[in-house]
Amino acid sequence: MIYAEILAAGSGSRMGNTELPKQFMKLGSKPIIIHTIEQFLLNNKVDKIIVCTSKEWTSYTEDLIDKYIKNSKNIFVIEGGATRDETVMCGCHYIEKKFGIHKEDIIITHDAVRPFITQRIIDENIEALKNADAVDTCIHTTDTIIEAYHDDTKHIKAVPNRKYLYNGQTPQSFKLQKLMKLHKELTDKEKEILTDACKIFILKDQTVQIVDGEEFNIKITNMFDLKLANSILLERGNK
Repeated sequence: MIYAEILAAGSGSRMGNTELPKQFMKLGSKPIIIHTIEQFLLNNKVDKIIVCTSKEWTSYTEDLIDKYIKNSKNIFVIEGGATRDETVMCGCHYIEKKFGIHKEDIIITHDAVRPFITQRIIDENIEALKNADAVDTCIHTTDTIIEAYHDDTKHIKAVPNRKYLYNGQTPQSFKLQKLMKLHKELTDKEKEILTDACKIFILKDQTVQIVDGEEFNIKITNMFDLKLANSILLERGNK
């Protein structure tokens, strides 16, 4: 079974003083989260979609899906966690309880606020998992990355060679059994430093395969990003 897990439990604080969390704000004529869900619905390899949102927004999310999506029988809205890591695992545990975990099951985790994911990216994540247990979607960085000292001096410590540096995007995809097994092995200290699910594999000395992302696979985190996203949408409509 191939599951897509849409991570939508964030509050969107960087968007500023808005009535709705960013994933529910309009992009064109539809909420951002609906654009994202639709991309996974278009992919005939994806069997079920798990949408993880905060407790106070689960009913609202269900209502949106009913309003904008005709066939939603394979979409399940559940409560996420307080952190990204907790939210990812909420989806995993839901799958375990409702459907059971099987050897070949994979999970594709994706930010609700990355609505421009392509079918090519989804397909290549799935394909890469034939020979890997974990996949991250990334693009080569075009900027020089600066590492600073861990203090308040703002002094440069190092300038890494950008040839080997990437900007991480999503989706991040995993063999479901392996993800849950490694997560159970994490110490409390390791859980505190998790920034995303791929880091679980890195902490346990496991290989993570890279799939090429796209420059336009942006994460909408603030009002500038939303304006940029609307421009991308407008350009696609004109084409």
